[in-house]
Amino acid sequence: MSERRKTVLIVDDDEGMRDTLSAVLRRDYRLLKAATGEAALQIMEKEDVDLMMLDVRLPGISGFEVLRIVKENYAYVEVIVISVIKEFDAAVEAMRCGAYHYISKDFDLEGVRTLVGRASERQELSRHVMRLSAEVAERNDREFVVGPSRATREIVDLVQKVAKLSATVLILGETGTGKELLARLIHRESGDPASPFVPVNLAAIPKELVESALFGHEKGSFTGAIRQQLGKFELAGGGTLFLDEVGDLRIELQAKLLRAIQEGEIERVGGTHPIKTDFRLIAASNVDLDKAVKEGTFREDLYYRLNVIPIRMPALRERIEDLPELARFFLQRYNQKFRKGIQGIADSTIRILGSYWWPGNIRELENLIERVVAVSDKDWITDEDLPYELHVAQLDAEGPSAENLLDRAVSTFERNFLIRALEKSGWNVTATARTLNIPLSTLKFKMDRLEIRELARKIRGN
Repeated sequence: MSERRKTVLIVDDDEGMRDTLSAVLRRDYRLLKAATGEAALQIMEKEDVDLMMLDVRLPGISGFEVLRIVKENYAYVEVIVISVIKEFDAAVEAMRCGAYHYISKDFDLEGVRTLVGRASERQELSRHVMRLSAEVAERNDREFVVGPSRATREIVDLVQKVAKLSATVLILGETGTGKELLARLIHRESGDPASPFVPVNLAAIPKELVESALFGHEKGSFTGAIRQQLGKFELAGGGTLFLDEVGDLRIELQAKLLRAIQEGEIERVGGTHPIKTDFRLIAASNVDLDKAVKEGTFREDLYYRLNVIPIRMPALRERIEDLPELARFFLQRYNQKFRKGIQGIADSTIRILGSYWWPGNIRELENLIERVVAVSDKDWITDEDLPYELHVAQLDAEGPSAENLLDRAVSTFERNFLIRALEKSGWNVTATARTLNIPLSTLKFKMDRLEIRELARKIRGN
């Protein structure tokens, strides 16, 4: 991936000083110059500045005021203060206000190059920290579980073939099938897993904020834009941008996305110049984009740009052989989260899980395991820990010869219902009996029969 030349803004009222610094830096940096603080701030509003060389004494607003405004509105810009020897104390004060360093006006040329280079490295580190903070999920906690199903093996084989390519990947599949987890797997296998992975769920962002979130905005570009903001495209520079639910993108923003893919550049909201971008794009959708193109809600040219390497994520019911592995993975995760020591899931319970339709796919399975682990005080997860609708699914699977399934389903429903009622009342048994309009003795009897009483004692004890 090509590296963008950093932009340095030289702010000094001495033309000779501006020319000298330009001569020192022009080989390695894109240079802009200003003779006053006011002119410098106007440039900052229009240009993508990385570093600033700032004279302390300026006509009009002072260098200190310029420094304050820059650090308040462009926090990632590193500022090197220029001062004369007698202004040494002022230079030190500027560093306390956020300047990276200072140089005196009798500087040596090589020293300036070295100092600016170090400031550039720190500026890149600042941007990297911003990229990392943009990730909505922790890498170590979000893994693509490879199960024994043929569908999973075929997907992993394809990932190994395409991960190191720069081509755009389009992941299609129902909600909850693990599209983001697959995108993270592709990123990890890309050859540079330390580079940023920036996920964006377009369906979760208010429509009026999507453009700013993706492309960033300049200060004052709209009400509430109190400072310049980098967008997800810039945060993903050198890494992977994952656009989830891309089918929800408004038609007018689809044109900007197409330009970003074709030209490798974006423009911030309120911006006046293009900004070069360098990222690997992975998009995902749970809707039929081919149908959306025919209906006129999705651009045909964008669809073909995204659909370079299509991967279809199967629903959980289509890869049910993977369910035991997934269930054990989630059990381990929530054992750690809730500090539990549940040893495993009973084989009969796994069979019940395998007979269910899973309309919510892997996400529904994870939510179920999380809830069961949270309320369980046993060593193993068994049939009675499952909600009644899973037992009904088992009844459908086993047919009329299934033994005692109705009793199990009724007991399971009753146990889960009472647990939820107790949770709502803060495990206050008296208040729960009053809410359910049943005698307190009846509730206590049911809690004993359904093995809830001991669970209630432990939770109240905590």
